[in-house]
Amino acid sequence: MKTSLALAALALSLAGCVNFGDQPDSPAPTYYVLDDATPAAAAAARKADAPVLLVLDTTAGGFYDADQLVFSREAGTRGQYQFARWTERPGKRFADLLRARLDRQGHWRVANAGGYVRGDFMLDTELVEFYHDATSVPGTLRLELRVELVDLKQRSLVGRHVFEQRVALTSYDAAGAAAAANQAVARVLDDLSAWLASPR
Repeated sequence: MKTSLALAALALSLAGCVNFGDQPDSPAPTYYVLDDATPAAAAAARKADAPVLLVLDTTAGGFYDADQLVFSREAGTRGQYQFARWTERPGKRFADLLRARLDRQGHWRVANAGGYVRGDFMLDTELVEFYHDATSVPGTLRLELRVELVDLKQRSLVGRHVFEQRVALTSYDAAGAAAAANQAVARVLDDLSAWLASPR
């Protein structure tokens, strides 16, 4: 019996499941905040008759709908950083940043879709790609966002567009990937804001 327990303890220690002594099993994860790298400008004056824009939460594929940072070392593959996490899932966080950016511009009265507010237009966004392309060193952060704008009163599709950004990392690690992600988010928000402001 003692021999069986000793063998089990040895197997667990080799697998890294049990911590003996003062040494931790593994490093603590580092949490990164996904943010809009563009400095927040003062809110613009909003017209009283500005249309109401309902912004849906940004959806993401199952692999990207997680708090772990994603990377790719070979084409057609994806992996997750072991000790790097987002403080919030990227889809939800991106939608919050999008609402904040559009609300400051004053062209729209921005609301979260799914509430009691009736909207004039609805914006639907999807994170198609969001990862550290590590096929070269230090690699690039790739962000691809699919967008649809719907006229709720006319019940018609106003426009559809795909925005892409690739931002070079300054360091070949999770911190570099997170910083590049913030830059990519800011650039996509710039492009999306300009697209929404353009006449159709």
